[in-house]
Amino acid sequence: MEETDAHTPLEQPPVRFEIERTEDYAQYLLQSKAEILAVLRALVQRRSLVSAYFDHGRSFLLTSLLAVDPEAAGILLDSGRDEAVNRQALLAEQVFLTTELDKVKIQFVVGKLVETRSGGLPAFSTAFPEKLLRLQRREYYRLTTPVTKPVRFVATLRRADRSALVVEASLLDISGGGVGLMATPNLASLLPRGGILTDCKMALPDEGLLVATLGVRNKFEVATRSGARYVRVGCAFIALPGSRMNMVQRYITRIERERKARLSGMA
Repeated sequence: MEETDAHTPLEQPPVRFEIERTEDYAQYLLQSKAEILAVLRALVQRRSLVSAYFDHGRSFLLTSLLAVDPEAAGILLDSGRDEAVNRQALLAEQVFLTTELDKVKIQFVVGKLVETRSGGLPAFSTAFPEKLLRLQRREYYRLTTPVTKPVRFVATLRRADRSALVVEASLLDISGGGVGLMATPNLASLLPRGGILTDCKMALPDEGLLVATLGVRNKFEVATRSGARYVRVGCAFIALPGSRMNMVQRYITRIERERKARLSGMA
């Protein structure tokens, strides 16, 4: 994976987040203060890592929710590690916050950040969000692939001049409905939403080679704790034969069984 500095803008168009596309995701939008408060409190309790995007998604910092005050209608956020980025964030008129809770994508928007302190340390305060997106549209259980046994993805793309370009990526997750690819920004730019990828090869450890046709459904920029940036490219299986679907389900079942055994101390 190609690493970039956490706050270095990439040459790309402004990012549009799912929460901005209310026409597509209205059924996953929470607008009840009680429901939003419940989600925010869970993020505080879990100490979930949150990506805070500003400058139309071109810049971001990593933070976490420190506290929620429903009476004051505000929330408290940890400040970022880079002072220069913190200063940029304070100038933003709005900030998009994205994270996950129980493998469900969470997004909400806040207005201007204000400098404050929490426990003697720098922090941000901001107004309580008016809406929150809890995107849990999943027809299949999604398995995060093991880091120790990564699944490699290989496909052949066609450039504008029709010449072949072989690309490789790692699978972030897999389900009966499709896969999530860990792509560099350059690779993600070659995978437009709605695009079709034929003859994609994924070697599932101890199961065999899975060959499938995929349709690109969504792209979402993600930041790691180290500050590296990559794009999760969500792809759906298209007309996957039953025998290959069985291979996917066997792989998912086995990996999940092995994980549970390790957690219980039986492995």
